[in-house]
Amino acid sequence: MAGLPDIQLILRPGIVEMGWGHPDPALLPVDDMARAADFALRRDGPAALAYGAEQGPGRLIEPLAAWLARREGSELPPEQLFITGGVSQGLDLLCTLLTRPSDAVLVEAPSYHLAQRIFHDHGLCQIPVHADEGGLRPDALAAALAELRREGRAARFLYTVPTFGNPTGATLSLERRQVILSLANEAGLTIVEDDVYRHLWYDAPPPPSLFSLAPAGRVIRLGSFSKLLAPGLRLGWLTAAPELVRRCAGSGLLDSGGGVSHFAAHVVAAYLELGLLDDHVERLQAAYRRRRAALLAALARHLPPGCRWIAPGGGFFLWLQLPAGCDSAALLSAAERAGVSYVPGGRFFPGGGGERYLRLAFSLLSAEELAEGARRFGDVLR
Repeated sequence: MAGLPDIQLILRPGIVEMGWGHPDPALLPVDDMARAADFALRRDGPAALAYGAEQGPGRLIEPLAAWLARREGSELPPEQLFITGGVSQGLDLLCTLLTRPSDAVLVEAPSYHLAQRIFHDHGLCQIPVHADEGGLRPDALAAALAELRREGRAARFLYTVPTFGNPTGATLSLERRQVILSLANEAGLTIVEDDVYRHLWYDAPPPPSLFSLAPAGRVIRLGSFSKLLAPGLRLGWLTAAPELVRRCAGSGLLDSGGGVSHFAAHVVAAYLELGLLDDHVERLQAAYRRRRAALLAALARHLPPGCRWIAPGGGFFLWLQLPAGCDSAALLSAAERAGVSYVPGGRFFPGGGGERYLRLAFSLLSAEELAEGARRFGDVLR
């Protein structure tokens, strides 16, 4: 039908769009992906176009497990790996399998706002667990667990983005990770670790994942090719204890439709076999590192006193604190009239809060656009 959009991204003329946490289309590996798709079809033929195995095709699971083990330094048996339609589909499936409406889930605050929409779709009671510049606060988790115990309730899981988090860019230290895992073990709490930005680091590799540090069954980890390759693949993975992988693979959705994104999985398997992924990730790291530097320099140059931010060590986002008395949601219309946009901080807090904060994304825009957006926003604040 004429007039319907082809992609989710909407760019408005005259506005520097710093709200979209999308990869730059110019960085998407179109030619190499075409090469991988041709390789997959010639090698696998009809098997790439059939209903897929419920866990995901072995053609991808085995090389992906090996790639993750090599990059992260810890062995990942294939029986702990499940192919998803990206983090969002994986998270939705976990909610379907592990929760029922009105169940309590602990949610890092602030954390990914669209994950919170998935929890809302499932009718879950979202209990915020506050974070700071170092990520999720262990004392806040301990307090939330204690309150649940007093109420005679239990949380189905804790959702957190502990590495280059969305929206803050914060990364949990190894010490905090160990304390949080200790609290989860004591409480019998499952942790859902959204680890989508792990391989996009710009200064130094991050600490080990919660999944790799935890005893079997304590942590479920979600990863995705949306940030590493292309979001249009709708392809990601879940790492968990083998019994949960089997439960995911045995869900009604997959019994009916087979493995998700099966053709895309074959294409990515070919991309791995052709040895293209490591070089592509290095190109992304270099490009986003330059953009992060451009944004940091422009903020330092153009923003007035009272604004605070921390340089993120990886990922797509910078978390900005406004001067006292400023409300990022109330300021947004003035900012857009001046030609710059962002995501107000309140959207990332289940239960409210975050009025002085906002999220800026540096993944989509060029260094020049980021500098101009910072200049326009500085003018608005002054």
